[in-house]
Amino acid sequence: MKLRCVLFAGLLASLPFGVLKAQSTYDSTYAASLGADDYGMKSYVMAFLKTGPNRSPDAATRNKLQMAHLENIIRMAEAGQLLIAGPFTDTGTIRGIYIFDVRTIAEAKALTETDPAIRAGSLVMELKPWYGPAALREIAALNKKATKKSITGK
Repeated sequence: MKLRCVLFAGLLASLPFGVLKAQSTYDSTYAASLGADDYGMKSYVMAFLKTGPNRSPDAATRNKLQMAHLENIIRMAEAGQLLIAGPFTDTGTIRGIYIFDVRTIAEAKALTETDPAIRAGSLVMELKPWYGPAALREIAALNKKATKKSITGK
């Protein structure tokens, strides 16, 4: 045990000081524009999209509902209400996530109720308050540089 402590202390001593102490380029104006607290974080609401009770066996109906669901995602994202959305790639009952830029579950619930897949019962949502990076809002603008095609094909 003593040898492990000595080795660990030696490892820490060999690291550059910046690794131990976060280098800061803090910008108070930028932080305020994001709604960041002193830790660079803020409150959001995360939604877990789960398989709902009303899954249509008809492929054409499912595809039409999926397109309406995707168009709703784009609408909420363009309005700045939805920051992250995406499906899980396995076949479990949790189908995907949303991260809403709202402070309350009630606000997120009102947004989820605009989703055609939720209204049809094809999906259900579980909403959780989440504390995450305030700069999450910047992801959408960055991702536009990496996006070649729209998810709706339009």
